[in-house]
Amino acid sequence: MRLETNTIQAGWDPKNGEPRVAPIVQSTTYAYDTAQNVADLFDLKAAGHMYSRISNPTCEVLEQKIALLEGGVAALATSAGQMASTIAIANLCSSGDHFIAAGSLYGGTVALFSNTFKKMGIEVSYVDAEAPLHVLKQAIRPNTKAIFAETIANPALDVLDFEKFAALAKEAGVPFVVDNTFATPFLCRPFEHGANIVTHSATKYLDGHAVAVGGLIVDKGDFDWTNGKFPQMTEPDPSYHGVVYTKNFGNLGYIVKARVQWIRDLGAYLSPMNAFLINLGMETLHVRMQRHCENAQALAEFLQNHPKVAWVNYPGLPSHKHHERLKCYCTGASGVLTFGVKGGQQEGEKVMNALKLARILVHVADLRTCVLHPASMTHRQLDEAALKAAGVSPDLIRVSVGLEHIEDIKADFEHALSQL
Repeated sequence: MRLETNTIQAGWDPKNGEPRVAPIVQSTTYAYDTAQNVADLFDLKAAGHMYSRISNPTCEVLEQKIALLEGGVAALATSAGQMASTIAIANLCSSGDHFIAAGSLYGGTVALFSNTFKKMGIEVSYVDAEAPLHVLKQAIRPNTKAIFAETIANPALDVLDFEKFAALAKEAGVPFVVDNTFATPFLCRPFEHGANIVTHSATKYLDGHAVAVGGLIVDKGDFDWTNGKFPQMTEPDPSYHGVVYTKNFGNLGYIVKARVQWIRDLGAYLSPMNAFLINLGMETLHVRMQRHCENAQALAEFLQNHPKVAWVNYPGLPSHKHHERLKCYCTGASGVLTFGVKGGQQEGEKVMNALKLARILVHVADLRTCVLHPASMTHRQLDEAALKAAGVSPDLIRVSVGLEHIEDIKADFEHALSQL
């Protein structure tokens, strides 16, 4: 089946007389016939749902769908995109370990990596994603355990050089982890370009309606965990009577370990209701992403030609520094653009305040057009150097272009700009 069909059909195959739409299983617990049935679940000898803190049938539908869309072997749903990033790295790194990340990342991810992981004894090195490979290799250490980057960076809108970062991960002998939130599998499939693990903030385009918070981790299933760098995958786990994840679960081991260790202990699993809503949103992903791209392209071109706009940043524009790279890895530039008005930040705030259709929101990537000022909002905790590395200038306005009629969107920005 093609991706457009799988966004609708994948994950749920109703049997005779069962609901056509995947149901919400709003239950914390599951009944079994014998004590041995449950004992086998807790020993990881049998498949099934033991408790909704660890797995749930509604969440499983979503997990199977995203795994198929991305081309992976298995997926794990989490309570938020931040938790997807947290577990994706924590499942690879222990105290004393190190990983490498592209410098242009979402501000919340930078805060997680720089502060919270530091308290856990895990160190991150940020690299200039545009540096040549031989320079990037200098960041590799003996204790490096992962390479992390975003397909389309938020809000810098840099497009990742997959080939170079995949080569960096291969040189280090570690998994290449890619946050594919802005692109979604409809516009880019990172596994086809060298990634080993993909994460999503499902709160964004996958849900698409700003009604559910969630995250997803997908494993391609092709990384060699037996290379000596990941004893947690190849040595017995005492918390499960000596289970060895690579031996007992093969290429499913990474996701199984993430579920039965991190989700079990942190309780950060996705709720059934949110899984239902995100799955519902994903059924129209292919239709929505096409319109998001079309509207964003049209608004970017409109702003680029406006006399009161100083600059526009959108990968779909031929003038964008990564426009050609985008065409190599993605089928579209997604629905987010950034721009600055003449006069700087103060004048930009006037434009934001004058918008009527587009609202000021701490959100991005849903069907309603919204704007945000990253330097004073989502990236507020970053210092000047970190803001520069993330591609956030003081005058940058981020626009999440929605699905309203493009002429209405342009008219709203024309009105706001006329107030300057």
